[in-house]
Amino acid sequence: METTFKVMTDALPYLLQGLYMTLLISVLSIIFSLIIGLIACFMRMSKYAILRYPAAIYVNLIRGTPILIQILFIYFGAPTALDIHLSAFTAGLIAISFNIGAYNTEIFRGGIESIGKGQMEAGRSLGFSYAQTMALIILPQAVRRMIPSFVNQLTHAIKDTSMLSVIGIAELTMVGQSIYAMNFRSFEILTMVGLFYFITIYTVSLISTKMERRFVIT
Repeated sequence: METTFKVMTDALPYLLQGLYMTLLISVLSIIFSLIIGLIACFMRMSKYAILRYPAAIYVNLIRGTPILIQILFIYFGAPTALDIHLSAFTAGLIAISFNIGAYNTEIFRGGIESIGKGQMEAGRSLGFSYAQTMALIILPQAVRRMIPSFVNQLTHAIKDTSMLSVIGIAELTMVGQSIYAMNFRSFEILTMVGLFYFITIYTVSLISTKMERRFVIT
């Protein structure tokens, strides 16, 4: 029988490949989700109902349904209805980006609304447009307050990638499942998978703490 050390060393290269896929999807999805969240945030804050209502529906729909259903819908449901083809990677990236984007919408909205209205008035009195005041005065202050929440969403994105195994993406969890399905050493493999997730998320948390301290100091 193989020793525990040999089982783990044999599995390591494959698990690292799975970790790479997990990190790739997580980083891309958090970037896209920030863009989606910012756009949806301004739509929700708009005085025009034609912009507010679709954004509100999007946020409530995403937050009110399981991410697993969203992944399956985007990979199987939407392509069937629209007669298009999406790769598993594309569908997974879209699903996680829009899922995290809904939560980022509320983070942006809360952060912006936490800045006193006097800041906007001060910017406008200096001759700045609404967009200039928002970009140069409001958002820089709000983002400092939103960093912990954004990091929290990144950790969610990392963990949510494990759901993508249902559509065949070889991320960390699926790779681990494939390995112990062949060698029947689930304890060792799942321990390694769990450690990879823990180390990754713990590292992100440490970076977040340093960023928060830096912003507070400056």
